[in-house]
This record gives sequence, structure tokens and C-alpha cells, in this order.
Amino acid sequence: MAAPPTRRKISAVDTAWLRMDRPHNVMMISGVLMFRERLEIATLRRVVEERFLVFPRFRQRPAELAGVAVWETDRDFDLERHVVHTALPGAAGRKELQALVSRLATTPLDPARPRWQFHPVDRYDGGSAVVVRIHHCYADGIALVRVLLSMTDASAHGPPAMPFEPPKREPRAAPDDPVAQLMQPFAGVMGVARKVAGTLVEKGAELWSDPSKAVELANQGSALTAELAKLATMGQDSPTRFKGKPGTAKRVAWADPIPLDEVKTVGRALGASINDVLLSCVAGALASYLRDKGDDTDGVTLRALVPVNLRPMEKAYKLGNQFGLVFLELPIGMENPVARLYAVRENMRSLRGSYQPVLALGILAAMGAGPKLLQDTLLTILARNASAVMTNVPGPQQPLWLAGARIDGLMFWVPQSGDIGVGVSIISYDGKVQFGLITDRGFCPDPARVIERFGGEFEKLVLTALMCPWGHSGDLDPERAARAVGAA
Repeated sequence: MAAPPTRRKISAVDTAWLRMDRPHNVMMISGVLMFRERLEIATLRRVVEERFLVFPRFRQRPAELAGVAVWETDRDFDLERHVVHTALPGAAGRKELQALVSRLATTPLDPARPRWQFHPVDRYDGGSAVVVRIHHCYADGIALVRVLLSMTDASAHGPPAMPFEPPKREPRAAPDDPVAQLMQPFAGVMGVARKVAGTLVEKGAELWSDPSKAVELANQGSALTAELAKLATMGQDSPTRFKGKPGTAKRVAWADPIPLDEVKTVGRALGASINDVLLSCVAGALASYLRDKGDDTDGVTLRALVPVNLRPMEKAYKLGNQFGLVFLELPIGMENPVARLYAVRENMRSLRGSYQPVLALGILAAMGAGPKLLQDTLLTILARNASAVMTNVPGPQQPLWLAGARIDGLMFWVPQSGDIGVGVSIISYDGKVQFGLITDRGFCPDPARVIERFGGEFEKLVLTALMCPWGHSGDLDPERAARAVGAA
């Protein structure tokens, strides 16, 4: 008789992501890698077997036994079920690949198997592509990016670009790393999050119906208590066509990349970080799209949920989820590009040192440990106050190869939770920055019309940097800058 499958309890936070699946929002991290040359499927399967499956977790499926979520080894594991050849119709160009990614992003992974798949695609734009889908319960974006990078090589024939092993010392974050901007050295972050979760499970939705009861967390410090009360009383952001009850169909699009050096130069000239510049372009593109649809954007603010890594970078190799969330306001009602840039910068600065990430991690842990009613209540709290999920990931700045083929471009999206129907992704790779968008079809059926505006918004800032004097000792005057470039 065969031995029973091995089982291990899933952590509370990972359980929350497992149970967060909705018909309109499947909790998958989806990505696409593009190649100028043909990628051999047999070689890709070998790389997956040798470098991806070294993690036993990826041979396991999440399951629920008597209400307890566990990792269960798939005794009938078959790699061919997980590396699935896919063909594109027609011209096999960007339009067709975007349609495929859109469909796969809303197609649930088989719950009877480990919940991940690689979809190699032939003939894409004369080369090939790979669509990757991994359920969020396996790991957060930081860990999964690290896993995928460990599968790459520094040249067509090796050596491995980033061998998957713990670094000897913690790497220093780049000055413009948006994660580094928000991370703080929280002592015992997981202990604090677990205590928050315990209180939320015990008190349930009572804390949200009466925010004054948040003082019961005073033993965690006044800052955390204040953050809990702030979250409980936070109002919804402005109503736009990006907000509502999503359907089950999504659309994705990505833009042509922008040179990273140009973004750095513009940031230095205007006294802002790379992240500030990019987020300002996002806000400008969304606003321009809304105005083109005839919507009034005056005074409109769109709030985005931004993941923040809470794990030490020397532990990025470990699977599981260890990140918090912050609410970032995007001033899409500001038409002046310089004023909008400085508003984004100030909003980012206001989040530094915030206890929002730790609190959000505690909420996620409570969602996984508590009853379904509490889970639904807390998910509503997190999702109702935002219109989008946004990620900005600084990727490797040297070219990489996968299965012998050079990676020409890449993009990925984290899932949207609750009723959020918009996801914005920014990723840098090999000296370029790329924007990607995933939207609910009912909210925004044509995300390419948003994407195509990113370049124009960036050009406004480039023109400002060129036309205005350098070497100033403070911020530019937004109105003077706008008049100088004809954008007033």
C-alpha cells in the first residue's frame, strides 16, 4: 500500500491568500517573459525540473482538511501538466499575446494539482514567450522573483546568473529602490503582526464598527494604535470608472520600455526619486484616459494598495508571504505635471516609518486564522478604500537568458483583492523601465489606451527638465515650469 501524502500546516498569512480567491479576482501572480529567439520547450522543462523543483513546495498542492489548510505532496506529480505548450493565433504579435495573458489571468489553476504553470508560446513576434502563473499562497513577489531569477543564466550557455542560495551578507538597497523607501527596521515584525492578528481574531469586526476600540492595541505602542484607528476610519477614494463591482473578464497591456538612465536624469533635475517620477507618470496617464472618456478629474484622488517587503533581504530565498501594504494616494486631479510629481513625492514621504505595513500583515494573518465572516470583513476593509494595486520592482540591470534564449522583456502582475479591478506594474530590466496594466473589462476594456499615455507623461517631465534651469537649490515653481514648457 502506498504511503499517505506528506502534509504540513500552511501559515496563517499564506492561508489568507489561499482563501482569498474570488471568481472576479483569482489570487495568482501572473507574468510574461519575451524572447527574440525560439525557446526550446524540452530545454525549458529541464530547467524547471533542475532549478524550480529544487523547492519541494512546488511539488505540493494546498488543500483544506477539516477546516485546516495544509501543504500536501502530489504523489502523481507530472511536469507536463505544469509546463504546457501554448500557441498564438493569427499574427502572433503583442495583441494576441496580451489576449492570451488576459485569459490565463482569469483561469483558475487546478486545485487538485500544485498551483503553478509555465506556458511556453511559439512564434511570438518572430521569437517566443513564456507566461508564468503561480498562486499567491506559495510566496510573495519578492521570493518568487528571486526563484525565477535563479532559473536564469548570465549567457546563452551559462553560468547561472543568480544561483539560489542565501547571500553571505545582506545586500545594500539602491538609493532609488522604492521598497527601501518604505521599509523600516521594525523589530520583531512577525511577533507584532501575530499579536495584532490575535487581537483581531478575538475582537472580530467589533474593532471596525467602533474604531475607538483600537485602543485595546495600545500595548503595541501609540503609533500602531493610531494606524489601526486611521485604517478603520479611512474613507473611500474618489469614485471613478475604475471603481465598482468587477466581472470575471480582464484585459492586460504593456508599454514600450523607457530608458532607465533618462528616468534617473529627470529625477535628479527635478529633485525627485525614480519612483516619484514613475508614479507621477502613472497618475498622469490614468487622468488623461479619464478625461478622454469625458470624466471630470478635478480634485480626484485615486488610492492604490502598494505591497511593502517586510522580510530581511538575506531571507528573500525563503518561500511564503511576508509583506505588508500601504495606501498610496495618486493625485490624478492635478493636471500640472510638476505639481503632480511633487504631490506624489510628498505622499511617498508621508508613508515612511508608517506602521501600515505591519498592521496589514497582521490583518492578513487574522484573515487566515479567523472565521470566514472575519475574513470577509477584513478583506472588505482592505479593498474598499482603494481602486488599484500597484507594484514597482527594480529588476536586474544586465541581460539574462532562460533555457538558452535571451530575455528581451518581462512583465508581471500581482492579483487584485476584494473588488479591486485595476493592477499597475512597473519593472526595470536591462537598463529599461516597463509599465504594465491589468484591468477589469467592465472598468477599462482598453488598457492599451492608458498604457500608450505613459510615454507622453514622461516626455512632459523630460521637457520640463530640459527647459528649466539646473542646479536650483529647491523645488521648481510648478506654475513657472508649466508655462516654460507650454503645459500650463
